[in-house]
Amino acid sequence: MIISIAFAQEEQRVESKITDVTVFLNKAQVTRLVKSKVNSGRSTLVLSGITSLLDQQSIQVSGKGKVVIEGISHRQNFLNEFTMPSKLRSLKDSVDLLQRQVMLEQSQREILNKEEQMLISNQKIGGTQSNLTAAELKAMADFYRVRLTDIVNSRMKLDEKIKKLNERLAQTQRQFNEQNELYSRNTSEIVVALSAETATPVELEVNYVVANAGWQPVYDLRATNTKSPIQLNYKANVFQSTGEEWNNVKLTLSTANPNEGGLKPELYTWMLDFYQPIAYRSYENNRGAAKKSMSAPAAAERMEDASMLQEVVQTSADYTSTIQTSLNTEFSIGLPYTVSSANKPTLVDIRNHEMKAEYLYSVTPKLDKDAFLIAKAVGWEEFSLLPGEANIFFEGTFVSTTYIDPNNIKDTLTVSLGRDKRVVVKREKLKNFSSKKAIGGSQKDSYAFEISIRNTKAEAIKLVVEDQVPVSSNNQIEVTVNDVGGARYNKATGKLSWEINLQPAETKKVQFKYEVKYPKDKQLNGME
Repeated sequence: MIISIAFAQEEQRVESKITDVTVFLNKAQVTRLVKSKVNSGRSTLVLSGITSLLDQQSIQVSGKGKVVIEGISHRQNFLNEFTMPSKLRSLKDSVDLLQRQVMLEQSQREILNKEEQMLISNQKIGGTQSNLTAAELKAMADFYRVRLTDIVNSRMKLDEKIKKLNERLAQTQRQFNEQNELYSRNTSEIVVALSAETATPVELEVNYVVANAGWQPVYDLRATNTKSPIQLNYKANVFQSTGEEWNNVKLTLSTANPNEGGLKPELYTWMLDFYQPIAYRSYENNRGAAKKSMSAPAAAERMEDASMLQEVVQTSADYTSTIQTSLNTEFSIGLPYTVSSANKPTLVDIRNHEMKAEYLYSVTPKLDKDAFLIAKAVGWEEFSLLPGEANIFFEGTFVSTTYIDPNNIKDTLTVSLGRDKRVVVKREKLKNFSSKKAIGGSQKDSYAFEISIRNTKAEAIKLVVEDQVPVSSNNQIEVTVNDVGGARYNKATGKLSWEINLQPAETKKVQFKYEVKYPKDKQLNGME
């Protein structure tokens, strides 16, 4: 049975304030607070000025008071617009003022043009007054020259002033248009039907999910020196362009992503059969089946409407929102934040952490002679990190940016803190052990390299040196590694790695040697 409710009372428009916002990685849930009074019987409260970008299915209402929530509906409002915020109103006033100034200056310029035309049209001073003396002629000529010169100079100054005003006007107009676009959209309204036995105050909490909002993680990794832990500053770029202003709201950042959905996929029976083309004569039957199938959703929709109507005629407890925090991480921000509806995100501090770190130097002299200070931090798994950019600072100085992807980090977070010129590295080929010889139909090339490292710092350091020997990808090319100089050698990749401890002012050297044998009539590709 379908229950219909008719409301004869007038709608009561009420003010609502955004108090809490839970921002997901994509989308956000907005909470509005409504305080009002209702009369006995049935009442209809209308919350206006709501963004049109909300998800109608997500609207939930709960509250306090001796009332029963009988129904909730949502509708678009194409007439009312958002109340223009003070910053946008100030921009509009600036545009109007600049436009008036431009018009005023252009009017002044036009007056000068008219005066110039008048002077030129009356410069014939002969005619009926042919009895003018030479002195009078000279005075008249001087007057014309001085006045026309003043007109030209004044017009040039006005042209320059008008040009600058137009530039400011265009810039301010662009800024106003960009922000005004967010507020010129149509709004929507949430209508709440209530019933009460007696006149009573009521306090409602209205929740809904909006699009065009979200947050992105960003990190600051700071190292004071090589003996201190790594400071991890977890931040978020919160953005929204819903058209609503989140003024001094309680922010909660959630790692959930509503766009991914929360329903587990199901595997259904995978049936195989031979392809059978549909005969033309079965078209009418198929069309009849289609008509029947189209009526099924309509019937289901009516049943769903009836079911929803049955549910809304209940108490406010049925509209209480429950958030599952066991599947995701939520960050409740202690201080209120203001997030404007604009293209520029708002940076929000989330948490600060310390990570134990081991500091060492790494150098790959084949590619770069400089040594790089590396920090290897542990314990990052406790902080619910998400993929995002990180700004790196060492000793109070910005070093570079990197990208943190927890999905690809094992147990250690490795961060490069920049170059250190005080670790001097040199790589050179040892000519005495390098040669090229022809043996029968083969060519045999021998190579030997020496890497020297000197620590000019005032403290001992740990250094990792990396180099490589070639790896053959052809069975006619034979690579023989004669000496790895104590390095760890990966035969699959040809990578050599040394771990060296250096005291202040100490120098150490490592060597490695290898041979390459290949047909004499061939030329190797990629050799030094």
